[in-house]
Amino acid sequence: MLHNPKMAMRVGKEGQDAAPRRWNGPLRTMVRSVARGVADYALPPRCPACGVIVGDDRQFCLACWSSLDFLDGPACSRCSIPLPDAPAGIPLECGACLADPPPFDGAPAAVAYGPAARTVALRLKYGRRLGHARLMAQFLARPLAALTMGEEDGEPLLVPIPLHRWRLWSRGFNQAALVADALARHSGVAHDPHLLVRTRATASLRGKGKRERERIVAGAFALAPAARTRAAGRHLILVDDVHASGATLRAAARALRRVGAARVSALTWARVVPGAASPVDPIDFAKLDSDMDGRMMTG
Repeated sequence: MLHNPKMAMRVGKEGQDAAPRRWNGPLRTMVRSVARGVADYALPPRCPACGVIVGDDRQFCLACWSSLDFLDGPACSRCSIPLPDAPAGIPLECGACLADPPPFDGAPAAVAYGPAARTVALRLKYGRRLGHARLMAQFLARPLAALTMGEEDGEPLLVPIPLHRWRLWSRGFNQAALVADALARHSGVAHDPHLLVRTRATASLRGKGKRERERIVAGAFALAPAARTRAAGRHLILVDDVHASGATLRAAARALRRVGAARVSALTWARVVPGAASPVDPIDFAKLDSDMDGRMMTG
């Protein structure tokens, strides 16, 4: 039989094409499964709050999951403070919002600020557990959907609370921007991490009263150049990790009002509920990490 170079080239090319197809099929799935098994054995998934081994990434253990207080009951339509005695489905405002209306139209949160929620937030903010941003985004997807359901006030846009450039330089990241980015990827809602800027560094708000907190952050936010063209007529949704007194959210919302937004809302991972037993003592990450290492050795 005479050698046909064209046929040989065609057969060779088909053979080359078949290899990637085999790699993209069962072989690739098998390699991924083996790699996942090795990773789970060496670095098993752990509860983001207490560190015990769990079944999957970004999953709470049963005890920590049970301790989370999901804010999905009757609440103030402006600040989302729980109103347990209010009838469900009827928009009501709490006495504080009636007396001093906040500059945002709604401020839902995923959970109440308790021990597990606090640990997750502080481990992201100070412990550099950046994966916790994706965890928060998963929990925020539902309140975000409720916030934008039947949207008639312009296209929604996620706007993270900015850090001052000195704080950003020292920390290396903005936790609110990480949460907003993860939430945008999860939900498909657009986000703009540069719409709002922090014009000056502010003192810590910890331990300060409401009036002192508002004085510290007053005028601390400004709009970025060309912000009006990027955000006018849209539903701007501030994103942050924790809603405590609301001073920061109020100051940022006032700045966004000047851009001509159709609506301004806020969205946070955890909400401090007045009267609830919220932990306020400083967190000891060295002790927590030591506890986690101990569980890893014995788990």
